[in-house]
Amino acid sequence: MYGVFMSRLCCITGKRPIVGNHRSHAMNAIKRRFYPNLHFCKFWSESKNCFIKLRVSIRGMRIINKLGIDAVFTKYNIRDIKY
Repeated sequence: MYGVFMSRLCCITGKRPIVGNHRSHAMNAIKRRFYPNLHFCKFWSESKNCFIKLRVSIRGMRIINKLGIDAVFTKYNIRDIKY
């Protein structure tokens, strides 16, 4: 189940890691990655009558809480989620 969502990508918002610099005290630049705040969550779908596991960011959770999981699936055209 978790093999589908192992990339560090939010299913709803599409947030992904970005690249920047880690700066030392001497202002030396070393490349690093900034990761999004992702969590595995289960959401209950009324239309499918089952739980759906997603790896979403906190912003994605807020969108789902505001609109509902079924409305989010139709709005963002999400079809390839395994239940």
